[in-house]
Amino acid sequence: MDKVIGILAGSLRKESFSKKIAQAIVPMAPEGYRFQIVSLDGLEVYNQDFDDHNQVPESYKAFREEMQNVDGVIFITPEYNRSVPGVLKNALDIGSRPAGKSVWDKKPAAIFSNSPGNISAFGANHHLRQSLVFLNMPAMQQPEVYIAKANELFDDSGALKEGETKTFISEAVEAYMAWFEKNAEA
Repeated sequence: MDKVIGILAGSLRKESFSKKIAQAIVPMAPEGYRFQIVSLDGLEVYNQDFDDHNQVPESYKAFREEMQNVDGVIFITPEYNRSVPGVLKNALDIGSRPAGKSVWDKKPAAIFSNSPGNISAFGANHHLRQSLVFLNMPAMQQPEVYIAKANELFDDSGALKEGETKTFISEAVEAYMAWFEKNAEA
């Protein structure tokens, strides 16, 4: 049975660069693995009262179940105000609760940040790393994956263009798979 790597794109925009990068990564899964995009659309804002009073929304239940069934995670994020978008932070919070039942625990992770600018969402990348430490997710350290000029990377059909960035992303996926193998629990 294939191991499953969940890919979370931290944007809700229909034409988001993060979603396009996620789509480009899916066919890069090596033999024995399946890359699965996990949608963040429709997740209500986290409220602990839902868990405390047994009123958990169906969207939380479905998300938690889907994440429980992945073996590792690749986060692809833009940057909003030098941090991760609210939708991605919300997903982290939903998956981390209720206390003691985190879907994130010990799952090897990678962070691919992207931006139309040259800073490549550096702030979001490092801010997300802070959360992953608390969630007990070993995060790939090298290569650091900062994708600049994301608005120039796709053709008219939305496919990732051939070139240095596509090669870099492919090499980063390969590095993550090696990282995953070293850090995944049997």
